[in-house]
Amino acid sequence: MSSGSQGPSVGQRIDEMVSRMETELRGAVTYVNENVVPQVRHESIVAMRTISEKLREMADRMEPPVSKGPQA
Repeated sequence: MSSGSQGPSVGQRIDEMVSRMETELRGAVTYVNENVVPQVRHESIVAMRTISEKLREMADRMEPPVSKGPQA
């Protein structure tokens, strides 16, 4: 048997798999960076603004009314 008719060696097949995995991983990272991160960032900003407004409302309810001085 000649080594050329046996196909790729185990080492070559492992190298091919590693190369494919690296390619897939790069694609996954690109997808996350382009699609997931911006959406999470947007939703986080909206949530922080909502929380900020609710905290402001709670502070307003807790603060005693400011008097304008004696009424004449």
